[in-house]
Amino acid sequence: MNGIQAIAAILKAEGVEWLACFPSNPLIEAAAQVGIRPINFRHERGAVMAADGFSRTSGRQRFGVVAVQSQAGAENAMGGIAQAYADNIPILVLPGGVQLDQLSVRPNFSAVNNYQGLVKRVEAIYRPDQVAAVMRRAFHALRNGPPGPVVVEMLTDVCDQEVPESALDYRPPPLMRQVPAQADIDEAVKMLLQAEKPVIWAGGGVLLSNAADALRELAEYTGVPVFCTMPGKSAFDERHPLFLGAGSRATTLPAHRWLQECDLLLAIGTSLTRGPYCQIILPGKFIIHNTVDPEDINKDESVDIGLVGDAKLTLQAMLSSAKGQAGGARADRSRQTAAEIATCRKPWLDEWMPLLTSDEEPLNTYRVIHDIDRTLDWENSIVTHDAGAPRDSIVPFYTATVPSSYIGWGKTTHLGFGLPLTIGAKLAHPDKFCLNLMGDGAFGMSGMDLETAARSGAAITTVLLNNGGMATYPPGNFETARAQYGVSYMIGDYAKIAEGMGAVGITVKKTAEMVPALQKAQRLNAEGQTVLIDVHSNLEARRSRWDR
Repeated sequence: MNGIQAIAAILKAEGVEWLACFPSNPLIEAAAQVGIRPINFRHERGAVMAADGFSRTSGRQRFGVVAVQSQAGAENAMGGIAQAYADNIPILVLPGGVQLDQLSVRPNFSAVNNYQGLVKRVEAIYRPDQVAAVMRRAFHALRNGPPGPVVVEMLTDVCDQEVPESALDYRPPPLMRQVPAQADIDEAVKMLLQAEKPVIWAGGGVLLSNAADALRELAEYTGVPVFCTMPGKSAFDERHPLFLGAGSRATTLPAHRWLQECDLLLAIGTSLTRGPYCQIILPGKFIIHNTVDPEDINKDESVDIGLVGDAKLTLQAMLSSAKGQAGGARADRSRQTAAEIATCRKPWLDEWMPLLTSDEEPLNTYRVIHDIDRTLDWENSIVTHDAGAPRDSIVPFYTATVPSSYIGWGKTTHLGFGLPLTIGAKLAHPDKFCLNLMGDGAFGMSGMDLETAARSGAAITTVLLNNGGMATYPPGNFETARAQYGVSYMIGDYAKIAEGMGAVGITVKKTAEMVPALQKAQRLNAEGQTVLIDVHSNLEARRSRWDR
């Protein structure tokens, strides 16, 4: 057994069922020979992003794996890897490498040298007897500690060599979770119970640690309302009376008001990273910060109590402590807070309802989102978005109910991410209806992977906002560039393009056509057909945000 075959055997032992790939890597054939299905994408970035979507919706129980070619393939993969790194997503990337004696020869590309700063861990195989040890370290890093992409570079001549029998012993490393010190838990709970207007800030770590039930139990027992970050959206049922809202910079009025007025912020499963797609934390808040990465504590925010540990174990420990300190559930606080949230939400929704139900044509973006929200089976669907206008428009208004029924993302916000991400989510959950909302600009970045979805049988639906422009060039900006040179202007019959790639194209020009198109897409997806709904929409520039 050579090194490549040994790696394939280890992937099989780890339960890997499919391999994202493009265009050529010896692992593709070796994986196929042991029963791991290779799925060839149209670009390395798309392959990495699909692996990302698989991991995002698998609660750190399964991992997306991708193999790319050495040199140019490894270079092309960097954008997708950077996105996973920014959003703290555990994926395994296996690029080919040059020969050992060519590693330091310019301009040969070395993943070990060039991926630093983009990954959690990167290591190359320099001797055939290292395969099992390197892969053990890789899967340990995927399962434990701060989540992020892990890279194993497979040097060509090294991995062609036979692996000694003595070096083939591989045992999957276990998941090991830690919980904060009890004294810190008790102090955090004491401050939470004493606070006048506390808020729970729930991040993507709640989803990765499968902590949604524990989050709900703590919120209900203490009567503290919950805000979900964009990566954390779906960690808390948005029909719950203690739900404030989810957000990028766009969010709901209750979320905005409580984040402004709260005196204590309990941040769970989050890095609290500042960025253009994150809610702003005002100074003067008492902050309790839970994360699996101690380097997140006091990174961007001044933290009063740090709780380093698994989000689920931390929430469970806090609930136990709260029951000991409070002596009973705070039903009065829950009722009062829920009533205040409802009172706050009503005028905000009343303001937005004319847009959400608008009959204007071309279709208003918010009418498209409202029709998606009222048509889909929330519990049996997975919805995501692309960067730019689709992200900020949909995050406040789509109803996420169960964990990973919505995939929020955007710290690095790569245009075109939503489509391959949805393919990965569908491969993780073939029984779910998986929908991606994107713009025509994003389609230019990843639209060819619509053919990948059709060819692979990962039957997804893409709703494309066909408005001939990009949200980054709103009316009133770049007037000369737009008027004289057509900057941002783009056209396409995307339904026809979809048909040419083996998918079903549906064109929507009338508001009355949107819901039937979604219903048809659900039927076609159930039959194994990929769908693109080409919606002739407007350039809606309004956003539910207060920072401009």
